[in-house]
Amino acid sequence: MSAAPQTSAGESREEGTGGARIVAVTACPTGIAHTYMAAEALEQAAAEAGVRIAVETQGSAGAEPVADEVIAAADAVIFAADVEVRDKDRFAGKPTVQVGVKNAISDGAGLIARAVAAIGTERHEEARTEREPAPAAEPPQGEGRGAQLRGWLMTGVSYMIPFVAAGGILIALGFALGGYEIDKAAAVTEHFDWTELKSWAALCFQTGQLAFEYLVPVLSGYIAFAMADRPGLAPGIVGGAVAVAVEAGFLGGLAAGLMAGGLVLWLRKLKIPAALRAIMPVVVIPLLGSLVVGGLMFTVVGRPIAWAQEGLTDWLNSLSGGNALLLGAVMGILSAFDMGGPVNKVAYTFGVAGLTTGTDGAFKVMGAVIAINVVPPLALALATTVRKSLFSRAEQQNGKAAWVLGFSQITEGALPFVALDPLRVIPACMAGCATTGMMTMAIGTPLRAPHGGLFVTPLVGSPFLWLLSIAVGVAVAALLVIVLKSTTRRRAAVQDA
Repeated sequence: MSAAPQTSAGESREEGTGGARIVAVTACPTGIAHTYMAAEALEQAAAEAGVRIAVETQGSAGAEPVADEVIAAADAVIFAADVEVRDKDRFAGKPTVQVGVKNAISDGAGLIARAVAAIGTERHEEARTEREPAPAAEPPQGEGRGAQLRGWLMTGVSYMIPFVAAGGILIALGFALGGYEIDKAAAVTEHFDWTELKSWAALCFQTGQLAFEYLVPVLSGYIAFAMADRPGLAPGIVGGAVAVAVEAGFLGGLAAGLMAGGLVLWLRKLKIPAALRAIMPVVVIPLLGSLVVGGLMFTVVGRPIAWAQEGLTDWLNSLSGGNALLLGAVMGILSAFDMGGPVNKVAYTFGVAGLTTGTDGAFKVMGAVIAINVVPPLALALATTVRKSLFSRAEQQNGKAAWVLGFSQITEGALPFVALDPLRVIPACMAGCATTGMMTMAIGTPLRAPHGGLFVTPLVGSPFLWLLSIAVGVAVAALLVIVLKSTTRRRAAVQDA
């Protein structure tokens, strides 16, 4: 994940002097890296194409919406997002290109061209409407059922992550300050001594525990919110709370959110008397939605999912030997596949889901996930330092930034290298991440913090072995990048000769 540009999140920025006017929205699940990288890529591509563009970044710092008059004057819209775009209705009626956020990073010029082509198609359709009936409208490109489902789930995850980070790090601090018996400390409301370290440890731990109790309800609520807007929020949160009550956990939250969103969408389509329309979103829909979703989670859906959650917990606790090594390798390969993209988030979300079980096996998985995600940027930073001649001047500068990004667990620090040479960089990073994943799982390096990169090293069990696992993975990936690039260069030299 990379740092945001100096302009404020969502700031409207216009480029180019061409006749076409485009507005764009970029958004990724964490709202940190891909969001801003996609915005920069679109702005650069628009400037090169002579097209005017205004980009709204719906990032973690919030969003400053593009002005209404800019939207009104726009000829087309680009949605580059892996989550549901907020206030999407503002852009209704305009030709739309909808893709995942990574598409904008890797092919900004192509997206600009598609948006301009959509403008021409729209104008042609308008010109012939009086001569023949227009065909039935099709959903925007990229808006298939699978893409919709992923967007809904990633929206829930994006709102959950701040609770995961705050709660997880506070719990880890509690253990670091007060030892592993801190979970048995008296409630802070009953005993708190300002001069006692153990009291502060208990304060951190118990505050983190409370934050963790909101994980599943927030996940469920914002999945429903992504599907059905504000009316889905209350039924989704209630369904998530019931999932916690019946011990259905993370999986139960996913099911409750999808049920709540689907139910609210159906309720909103019902034809009702005009007198009741005003109270539907604030009384009727929350009441019926919460009752139905809560009832289903209590009586029908919750227990089977709870059994599945128990199976996941037992499996995580039983991980040892070959099973643990295989899981570590798979998580490493998934994480390096798209460097912070949707596939990477599958592995990360698996680690976070395990945290809700509170088991030692789950904490080991989290330790492996964090270690894996710092490997790609650090490996590319090391490679650019050791063999500068294999990299362009721009890549060498990116390598310097990748040191900081890697230390901070911003996996997207490797993306500039992936964009230029994916066939060599991705396999090398996969090998390095798989190595780190297997080593951390074999050694057993539990971690209760869900984010933080190398800065959470003091909170890791067996911190020196954890760092060794990262160092070996970084060395493997960097060596493979160097070997692959050197081999290619030698082959090119032979062919030229």
